[in-house]
Amino acid sequence: MTFESTWNPHSPVAQQRREAALARLAQWQALQNRAALASAQSKPVFDKRGQLLPRERVALLLDPGAPFLPLCALAGFVQDTPDPTKSVPGGGMIAGIGFISGVRCMVVASDSGIEAGAIQARGLEKILRVQELALENKLPFVHLVESAGANLMQYKVEGFVLGGSLFRNLARLSAAGLPVLTVQHGSGTAGGAYMPGLSDTVIMVRGRSRAFLAGPPLLKAATGEVATEEELGGAEMHTSVSGLGEYLCEDDRHALGTARDVVARWDWAARSTQHKDNNTFKPPRFDAEELLGLMPAHHREPIDMREVILRLVDDSDFLEFKPLFGAATVCAQARIGGHAVGIISNNGPIDVAGANKATHFIQWMCQLGHPIIYLQNTTGYMVGKDSEQGGMIKHGSKMIQAVTSATVPQITIQCGASFGAGNYGMCGRGYAPRFLFSWPGAKTAVMGGEQAARTMQIVAEAGMARKGITPAPEKMQAQFDKIVALFEAQADAFYTSGLVLDDGVIDPRDTRSVLSFCLDTCAESAARQPRAMPFGVARM
Repeated sequence: MTFESTWNPHSPVAQQRREAALARLAQWQALQNRAALASAQSKPVFDKRGQLLPRERVALLLDPGAPFLPLCALAGFVQDTPDPTKSVPGGGMIAGIGFISGVRCMVVASDSGIEAGAIQARGLEKILRVQELALENKLPFVHLVESAGANLMQYKVEGFVLGGSLFRNLARLSAAGLPVLTVQHGSGTAGGAYMPGLSDTVIMVRGRSRAFLAGPPLLKAATGEVATEEELGGAEMHTSVSGLGEYLCEDDRHALGTARDVVARWDWAARSTQHKDNNTFKPPRFDAEELLGLMPAHHREPIDMREVILRLVDDSDFLEFKPLFGAATVCAQARIGGHAVGIISNNGPIDVAGANKATHFIQWMCQLGHPIIYLQNTTGYMVGKDSEQGGMIKHGSKMIQAVTSATVPQITIQCGASFGAGNYGMCGRGYAPRFLFSWPGAKTAVMGGEQAARTMQIVAEAGMARKGITPAPEKMQAQFDKIVALFEAQADAFYTSGLVLDDGVIDPRDTRSVLSFCLDTCAESAARQPRAMPFGVARM
């Protein structure tokens, strides 16, 4: 059965939705630019020191013209300060997947133009997440380090304790046969010194690189010993005396050129495999621009997610699975960027039939070895007497079991609503999808704000009635409004992305290219056979 589009992208409804989406995208772009602008304010200082800004370093490291997928760009939004107009997102670092000398790598750079590269709010969660992605996708890990470390004025013991996972992951990456390369552009103090210490290869810059467990002030306070930074941990000392560094470079450009040379000599580019069909697929027959007019600003407005699928898949061609059974749950087979995939989406709540269909489809995709794409747009599992008596709990649980145990890569895009257990059944963050991205208008919550407020109002009124108290309408309305505001603020995609509950917010028009990049990464990972060892490479 072939699905024919009935959407009119020129209709008043489409135009209204498009304007709302563009306004939201403008907010998102401004937030992303905020960290870059804040970092760029340090340019006079960097110029005086003969250094490149962090984003200039990343640009020189990566292959010109090759794709780069930024990750967790909004990390820390409204976590550093509750004022959204002053918050600087990013977590104090730049991260993403890109190509170095033809090799697909995970790249992380300290944003040392902001607070000297100190890790910002949610920065730890961000780097742990990208390390996890590197391990799961068999990606080499390249780190451009210049960090003041943790901000001692904002010290929290849990950050110190859990921060050890960052270094543990470096050892895991190396032991998994995934090269770890550090370019030490500046300081790495205390725990930060273990970044080069747990790397397979370290590149240092004369007169700029520093790595020591205790800098001169701490050394003097702890032991009374007086020493210079160069004696304790300078680049020349580490490359000629301690052996911590392999390569001594004259400046940032020299160091980045050396890094590209080191990566090229891994000879991984020749062993990296692109999907064999990548050069034969046809683009969608519908314009990606139309995605902006498709999605409503509020989850109560209907949307046929098959219209979204048409604008994402190769040649706008897909085969819907069981289209007449559990129709509110959409399951389809298609190709994206030449990759055969299964797609699951929602045209409403997930009912008993929809849960059973999705379970069947997930298991079938695992049998075929096809990655599964989840396009979330659901208010959750169906409730009500008929649904409960029909076994919604056990059938929804069956779907959750299938998602949990799936043996193929799963990639989630939060397009619209992601409420209740629907977030779980549609492979939300708690179910470890390989990648998860959000559209700017997506909402994530245990339920909608008005439903939560109405629930609490009913409970409160019932409690007062038992005590013979008549509720004051103005107080009940104030409580209602407060709960709605609380839920709406936390459901917002920018807020959840600030908590690193996704891998980034993306422009809906870029969804196909993001999915293609992620599918290429998964396919390359499946073909790649690193030489795993019992231990990481130990520095000698």
